[in-house]
Amino acid sequence: MAAPIDRRLLRRGRATRNVLVALAVVGVASSALIIGQARLLSDAASHVFSTHRTDGVLGWAGLLALVFLGRAALAWLSEVLAHRAAAEVKSRLRHDLLAARLARPQNPDVPTGTLVTLVTQGLDDLDGYYSKYLPQLLLAATVPLIIAVTIATQDLESAVIIVITLPLIPVFMALIGWSTETQVRRRFTVATRLANHFADLVTGLSTLQVFGRARAQLTGLRRTEDAHRRETMTTLRITFLSSFALELIATISVALVAVSVGFRVVFSQIDLRTALFVLILAPEAYLPVRQVGVHFHDAADGMAAAEAAFSIIEDAERHVSPGTGELPDDTTITFDGVTHRYPGAERDALAPLTLTVAPGEIVALAGLSGGGKSTALAIAAGLLRPTGGRVLVGGHPLDTLNPGQWKTAIAWVGQLPGMIHGTIAENTALGSPDASAADIAAALRDAGALTLDPHRPVGDDAEGLSAGERRRVGVARALLRLRSGGARLLILDEPTAGLDSDAEATVLEAVRASGVGALVVSHRPAVLAMVDRIQHVGAVAQDA
Repeated sequence: MAAPIDRRLLRRGRATRNVLVALAVVGVASSALIIGQARLLSDAASHVFSTHRTDGVLGWAGLLALVFLGRAALAWLSEVLAHRAAAEVKSRLRHDLLAARLARPQNPDVPTGTLVTLVTQGLDDLDGYYSKYLPQLLLAATVPLIIAVTIATQDLESAVIIVITLPLIPVFMALIGWSTETQVRRRFTVATRLANHFADLVTGLSTLQVFGRARAQLTGLRRTEDAHRRETMTTLRITFLSSFALELIATISVALVAVSVGFRVVFSQIDLRTALFVLILAPEAYLPVRQVGVHFHDAADGMAAAEAAFSIIEDAERHVSPGTGELPDDTTITFDGVTHRYPGAERDALAPLTLTVAPGEIVALAGLSGGGKSTALAIAAGLLRPTGGRVLVGGHPLDTLNPGQWKTAIAWVGQLPGMIHGTIAENTALGSPDASAADIAAALRDAGALTLDPHRPVGDDAEGLSAGERRRVGVARALLRLRSGGARLLILDEPTAGLDSDAEATVLEAVRASGVGALVVSHRPAVLAMVDRIQHVGAVAQDA
């Protein structure tokens, strides 16, 4: 079972450390109030039984009311502190997750559905960890100890029973926790699978409709949904059974103390005042530890999500270049025997590749599908790190340069350029916030998109644009970044697919007129005829 407090949460959230200290103070104060409550109740009850009079009861009742108000205030304070810590940690984790995604946008191990589920519902489950589990854990670490010591000063035999039986609850809690943790991870995996399945169906719904396969996908979706339902019900079953087991152990333990105290009261071995004091305090010694087991299930989902978030963040940190060097003025990019193999693959996705792209030069990557062309582009952009060879920029190893500066110096056009909800002009100006309307119009013209109205609305995921129009806007955005955004290297992945021959020629002329180095992937003869050199990528990489 994982540690009760994940150290990575402590490192990433200063509020976590602060709330731990504050909750420890709350635990000590709560212990003092619990002891005061037991003392007032035992004194009042023993006074009434011994004197058969109720004088002074109102005074005790007033003091008890103050104690209850104090405990309520402490409970409110711990909840406020916990929720503030949860908000800070969730915000930091979401920021780090998005940064990790931007650092490795092509990470095949993190589908979009998984990321969306994790950033939204998954991390929201940390509320249970901070608002219930963590405060109860701190109470369990302070209250039982203080109460056991207090009982020992009044009745050593009862304290011995508590010390012997109290550890049974954490032992059973650990045993149950292993099963719970495994089951919650399984449920989280099934939930993300369901999210990915649904996202894939929504993305490909138009294609499925065209081929008449939309309804056939309902069977697979129902199967995944049924698996999610089964895993959820199994998790609830374990939760209820574990709560029953912990309640039973705590009840039996309190009963042992009560039976011992009762017999000794009958045989006058302990006075009524002390007996009542011990009997009132005994359940309070077990309660915090018992509640930790109950609230562990509230925290399990959040911890599973946090574990998944940390794996994505740490994976990005391992793959992102740690370089801090300044980007040189010369942005000539050189591949020196570069290879790449994806995790778990049996062979390299990119065979040894050696080429140089100088400023003002257009080099095309050609080869069969699956030969590693897109992998080479991702390595050039710094999105992947080569597993063999090295990449140089102006003679400097790429992994020694500041990755942020390098990405700023690149204009990238993928096969499906990303679009935001807005207008064509706003999508074109992404990365070039200072561009004027004239600059945007010129970029659209040079990208073969002269007929596109800059004020035309664009929906999420390029809704309202055809595939060709989407590529034109993507190319226009790249050209605008070269002219006013500071980019010095152009990377194009099938930039003219879906364009007619006139638009294709316009785009290539604009690329050459930009005067920067360009690395292009294309299968189209017209594109290959206009470049300076062709680099074949595949089993054997050589210049043509």
